[in-house]
Amino acid sequence: MAFDLAALRVAVTEHGRVARVVIADVAGSSPREVGAAMLVWDGGQSGTIGGGALEYQAAEQAFVRDGFSRHPLGPELGQCCGGAVTLLSEQFDADALASLDADTLYARGPGDMPLAVKRMLTCARNQGVDLRPRMVQGWFVEPMATPRRPVWIWGAGHVGRALVGMLEPLPDCEITWIDTAPNRFPETVPDTVNALPARDPLRVVSLAPKDAAHIIVTYSHTLDLSLCDALLRHGFGFSGLIGSDTKWARFRSRLRTMGHSDAQIARICCPIGQKSLGKHPQAIAVGVASQLLSLSKTNTGAHWPKTSFASQA
Repeated sequence: MAFDLAALRVAVTEHGRVARVVIADVAGSSPREVGAAMLVWDGGQSGTIGGGALEYQAAEQAFVRDGFSRHPLGPELGQCCGGAVTLLSEQFDADALASLDADTLYARGPGDMPLAVKRMLTCARNQGVDLRPRMVQGWFVEPMATPRRPVWIWGAGHVGRALVGMLEPLPDCEITWIDTAPNRFPETVPDTVNALPARDPLRVVSLAPKDAAHIIVTYSHTLDLSLCDALLRHGFGFSGLIGSDTKWARFRSRLRTMGHSDAQIARICCPIGQKSLGKHPQAIAVGVASQLLSLSKTNTGAHWPKTSFASQA
């Protein structure tokens, strides 16, 4: 969880005055974790702090409250979580955004900034520090959102659509979606997804960031193989291919004849998904999303480390 300044700027540009409500502290159980946030504007909102009565009340009072407020979930809101949450509500407009000066961490609270917070900000800028949202001596400290991890999905069929539906809401994924023609995509594509029709998808490979994660789920085995070859030559952070063990054995043999070593070929994960979840497109998407989330949680560098998907065969 992090303060997404880019998303806030977009919301302010589109809606004018925007309130941001974030869970600053949790005692006991709660519907969401510290750092979960939502944006609220006149007539709408994005993000969630867990739904239910807590979110409804927080959205209703987003422009009335300012600062910290504590909410026992059981007695006050009738929720079954049994814990309590502290919310931080803030309002932003264009002027407030212009004066927002935060790079690695964003800290705010009552009174003078505590020494512990000052030290944390210095460490974050100079030598790194544990970047997670939390309360420190009455002040709330949040990491600023870093650039999202690029995920390129090759194919807009049933599995491709399921993958986009699963991954698009995740704040850490920047999705580029490629297929061979505009009519291959659904009528409505989420605004946050870059849909890229390309008659020859191979020509698009050179546009991908070197650390991108690629999921190959096209309608054509020939195109799948060509994409594997092109990505191995271009470079990637992670690459997964849909298919059976038999398909992958055939592809490995073909890729060898194309000049790739076994070590290079082994960087591609095939089959994708988790066998125990089944072969339904949404089940495959759940397995792939779980894998990508696991990779992003265990890796803080620029690349997605290689781990194996469970077989679909």
